[in-house]
Amino acid sequence: MVPYERSPNLWPGRMLSVLRIVTALLYLEHGTSKIFSWPPAARPEMPYVLASLNGVAGLIETLGGILLLFGWFTRPVAFLAAGEMAVAYFKVHFPRSIFPIGNGGDNVVLFCFIFLYLVVAGGGLWSVDAMRRRPRR
Repeated sequence: MVPYERSPNLWPGRMLSVLRIVTALLYLEHGTSKIFSWPPAARPEMPYVLASLNGVAGLIETLGGILLLFGWFTRPVAFLAAGEMAVAYFKVHFPRSIFPIGNGGDNVVLFCFIFLYLVVAGGGLWSVDAMRRRPRR
């Protein structure tokens, strides 16, 4: 059992869920932009071929975003997403500049560390994972 579930103060668990949901929506948006060109991105080369590295990233972001949105398999999905963000940062952004503000990788770094936090903390009170752990009456 996670400490916030035992606490009389339910706000940490609720805010963890809010963080997960907002992050998942933004992550999902990046995935659907890569796969379906919706919403339209600033880069005209999208959508990507699914068999490419960017296509695989789009699939991870789309499917992972959906699973994280509902808080289903939060820890393993967040671990995969954090890895994908680390690869994206070092493959795409880092060669441009060592500083995230100079290479456009601010959001990638934030996604990576939020996902690492979700690996440790779980999905929060408002997640499928939490509903599956609750005892049935």
